[in-house]
Amino acid sequence: MPPPVSDAAIAFIHASVAYDRFPAVEQVHGTVRPGEIVALVGPNGAGKSSLIKAVLGLVPVVEGSIVVLGRTPAQARRQVAYVPQADTLDPDFPISVAQVVLMGRYRRIGWLRSPGRADRAAAEAALAAVGLEHRARDRFGLLSGGQRQRVLLARAIASEPAALVLDEPFNGVDAVSQEALLSAVRDLTARGAAVIISTHDLTLAQSTCDRVCLLNRRQFAFGPPADVLTPSLLRQAYGGAALELGDHGLILTR
Repeated sequence: MPPPVSDAAIAFIHASVAYDRFPAVEQVHGTVRPGEIVALVGPNGAGKSSLIKAVLGLVPVVEGSIVVLGRTPAQARRQVAYVPQADTLDPDFPISVAQVVLMGRYRRIGWLRSPGRADRAAAEAALAAVGLEHRARDRFGLLSGGQRQRVLLARAIASEPAALVLDEPFNGVDAVSQEALLSAVRDLTARGAAVIISTHDLTLAQSTCDRVCLLNRRQFAFGPPADVLTPSLLRQAYGGAALELGDHGLILTR
């Protein structure tokens, strides 16, 4: 059973999400507590990104509800940071790494005010948390894909969020960047932030996350990794794919 909603930073209460009345994901029920990492796991098209957009208040919940920090997703948006799969920043745009991270402060100070000393210090600390303080003056577009993802996480950290949502943050990143991302996320949860990570990496979900939500257009399970990432449940969610336990963890094959 999920913890009570009153104890949750994010609560899914039999929530269904749709686009123009076409269901994207249905009947999600579970909670994310402060200081906890929950993985969203499922095949492509399972509804993971749609559920994330609902947490951010960007798509409607058509049945049930999603409660974020005791409010509706739209009301809580200022306290929720988001790291997308790929940012919309043009890599050719002449903006520095430090300037990208400083963007995370604007939700606190507003776009019409100039960042102060405290804002710059928060941005510097966030960049150090992902191990890229030495690249602060470099142009964002010159970084590798993994380094850009670390900068986007630093931007999210700089906003001092109560909750953090990451959509496939490890796709295409190198091992060094993945470890830096995970270390920064752990530091954030140690300070009490609730974290949701959408991922295809079952081994990461198993080893890093406190609980897992297994989806494929509907919820198959929501609970500790050992209870959710089982051969039976994974075969159901992934449409009968065979499961192998290899040297590097859980592997799905057709």
